[in-house]
Amino acid sequence: MKPGGQHIALAQAYDGITRVIADLPDVDLQRPTRCRGWLVADLLFHVLCDAQRALVALASPVPGPPDVDSVSYWRPIPSGGDDGTRHARWIRRSAAAFDRPNGVVRLWGDTAPAAVRAAGAAVHSFDPHGCVTTQGHVIAVPDLLATLTTEAVVHHLDLVVDLPDAPPPGAVALGVAVATLDGLLSDAVRPTCWDNQEYLLKATGRVPLTDHDRRELGEAAGRFPLLG
Repeated sequence: MKPGGQHIALAQAYDGITRVIADLPDVDLQRPTRCRGWLVADLLFHVLCDAQRALVALASPVPGPPDVDSVSYWRPIPSGGDDGTRHARWIRRSAAAFDRPNGVVRLWGDTAPAAVRAAGAAVHSFDPHGCVTTQGHVIAVPDLLATLTTEAVVHHLDLVVDLPDAPPPGAVALGVAVATLDGLLSDAVRPTCWDNQEYLLKATGRVPLTDHDRRELGEAAGRFPLLG
């Protein structure tokens, strides 16, 4: 991707979420999502925490070299377990602490653009490949932005499961998420019948693999979901 492309992708990913939730009434912010037990407001708060983490990370430069990139960042992350359960409960309690569900929307509207501006400043700095620290890792700024974009795109698809008229993720942001999954799939090839959204949903365990999918994937089917 060209210099600055990851910033463009993150801006598109966060704008995509904003377009989904900006005008939703409270009743729609309480619709279910693909994330079990989380309503739209809950999931939005989870993505909001990512935008807040981006602001901290982009203000936390460290010397390189990085210990993860945009693909290997995802490999050690386990799915489920006690930590995941505790986080899910904390998210629900935190989102419920707002007087109304649209309080999360207002905070997202302040935070997401700030994270995008900080990302733009970082990639257009003197050292656009400088490193930052986040979640115990050292990562180059473009790779950090790719991880944030991937998570935002996947959760965009989670948000709209019960919002049939919502806009889909943008093409540039979607391309970054697909490239991440291609990296995790490594030398295997995804089924040719999958479009990008189906790929994302199946590779993240949101939609189960069919028998046909498993035949096409072969041994690689055992590695699914590629990320949770």
